[in-house]
Amino acid sequence: MPSLRQDRRVTAYETLSEDDQVEALRPVALEAAARFGLEVADLGLVTHAYNTTFALTTPSGERYAVRVNTNSASTPEQVLAQQEWQLAIAAETPVRVPVPRATTDGAWSAGVPSQDLGRKFLVTCASWLDGPDVEEPSPEVARELGRAMAHLHRHAATWVVPAGAVIPVFDDPLFGDPDRLATAPLEAEQREVLDRARAVATAAFARVHTAGPVVPIHADLHGANLKWHDGRLALFDFDDCGLGTPALDLAIATFYLRGGDAGAEHALREGYADVAPLPRVSPEDFEGLVASRQLLLANDLLGTSTAALRGQAQDYLLVSVERLGRWLEAGRFTRLLD
Repeated sequence: MPSLRQDRRVTAYETLSEDDQVEALRPVALEAAARFGLEVADLGLVTHAYNTTFALTTPSGERYAVRVNTNSASTPEQVLAQQEWQLAIAAETPVRVPVPRATTDGAWSAGVPSQDLGRKFLVTCASWLDGPDVEEPSPEVARELGRAMAHLHRHAATWVVPAGAVIPVFDDPLFGDPDRLATAPLEAEQREVLDRARAVATAAFARVHTAGPVVPIHADLHGANLKWHDGRLALFDFDDCGLGTPALDLAIATFYLRGGDAGAEHALREGYADVAPLPRVSPEDFEGLVASRQLLLANDLLGTSTAALRGQAQDYLLVSVERLGRWLEAGRFTRLLD
């Protein structure tokens, strides 16, 4: 089987090991901290995955999350929309989210060039959220996630995008990203499964999007973007937000629950219905939306620059094909493979 990287230019950053990538990004985060008007007493790594987040502690003990966008394609105009929506959510809803911090010149992001890495990184900063990441939501947490999601959708229906801000439109399974699946190396039978799954999911996506409503959605509500502290839920990482249907947001969260506690998915829907009517969508189309998340994740991993994730891309592609094949046979998507 040919290499996944045969037609892809490798950058200086991508040639580094995971530890070296983190250390190369540390000066970027420190420079960004100065632009956000923050003095640094400590800067510790939180996560190095799709993007890279550091926990910054000031001499007075205040804590902030400083995120270096290593794989994100967000522009400053998109970050403007992300941060302004979070500010509105924090002020106008019961949903807990981090509060963005502006740079000293009033921008919501800092573009920091790295001479050593030969590229510029977009960096954002927000208040620190206490508590561990949820990872695998229990039914209790999933119910609160459903409630929070419904509050977001109700708020989004009336929120006005600020002047100069841009929000991408999610009207296809790949969210407008470069299509890497079309040329991914697969055997003939695997290619047939992937292409068929993609066609079915794309058709479902189009039907649901056309029916609407289309509003700003988080589009990445899973355990690694949730914190649970003192019995309260907080949502973070709005980097993937865009204009989509509430059904899509619900399907994305459901995708991540299709491998754990079966009661969590039921609780998610119960929590949503406590606040607002569940999105109207046929069971078949909803499953198509859930399965479309598998297509997006596989496509993303084929283009990642993060060292630890690059080595997983080919295996994940094959797992994706197997999951999608089982969905086509059974009519219900699951991440579990017996």
